[in-house]
Amino acid sequence: MAPDLPGGSRQPIAVIGAGLVGAGWAIVFARAGHAVRIYDDSASVRDGVMALIAQNVRDLKSFDLIDESPEALLSRIAVHSTLEAAVLNAAYVQESVFETVEAKTKIYGALDRLVPATAAIGSSSSGIPASAFTERCTTRQRMLIAHPVNPPYLVPLVELVPAPWTDAKTVDAVFAFMKAVGQEPIRVRREVEGFVLNRLQGALLNEAWALFDEGYASAEDIDKTVAVGLGLRWSFMGPFETIDLNAPAGVADYARRLGPLYYAVAQSRCSPKAWSAKLIDKVEAERRTKLSASALNQRRAWRDRRLMALAAHKAKAAKDVGS
Repeated sequence: MAPDLPGGSRQPIAVIGAGLVGAGWAIVFARAGHAVRIYDDSASVRDGVMALIAQNVRDLKSFDLIDESPEALLSRIAVHSTLEAAVLNAAYVQESVFETVEAKTKIYGALDRLVPATAAIGSSSSGIPASAFTERCTTRQRMLIAHPVNPPYLVPLVELVPAPWTDAKTVDAVFAFMKAVGQEPIRVRREVEGFVLNRLQGALLNEAWALFDEGYASAEDIDKTVAVGLGLRWSFMGPFETIDLNAPAGVADYARRLGPLYYAVAQSRCSPKAWSAKLIDKVEAERRTKLSASALNQRRAWRDRRLMALAAHKAKAAKDVGS
């Protein structure tokens, strides 16, 4: 049976897993007007998640990124002590548990039994395909990957990746639902490890680690190359549009001019190396001279506020274009 996902209606949504990603999803759904039920199998995580959500919602309000009061939005979010209570009559379930096949197989076995048959179940998995943990589920046709970028209430991209047995109508329904709650879904046509986002991010990360390892630049300067170089354009356009605008005659012209260079660079990395413990320690040591471990949460909050400022700017720019 194809899922009957909420669009204009405001049916309850279940969020399973209350870490940073799950908390972010709760904001997405509540901001769109849905009642949200959160469950996590850790009592300490359940006890702390509302404080985290409340602070983020207050910050959103300070940037005028929500129209209502923080209290009104928060009133639609409830934390439950059992999985059964969280998924009861849920119209959609977003799973964000620990990223292992074992953890996901276990929770999907339970969701298979408990979730209403009309509800789709999306996984926040960053790279594990749905086929790895849904194959034995009796309702596997309504299960798929719905991978966000963290934090999802500020970075709207969601990768929708079906398993081989996911019903096409399920993908269509979840796509429409994600649009309805303010996200920007993309369709990954078939399973590939890491999906699209982390394969792209991984290519850049692997090169960054290699350049550091080989002594070409510090971690700080590699970060700066992206933050004040590549990242400025990438904050509003992707790689194909970027190169389409970077040659007089467009993308084909760019490819003819610089394709040989990129091919040579790729050839130089035909034997990629794993990130060794020694290399990780060196990068960790440099990062901790710039940011102490005790300041990580403070810096994450700074990052989120910068993202809020960017989101507010983009929203204003979109209105200006439309006016």
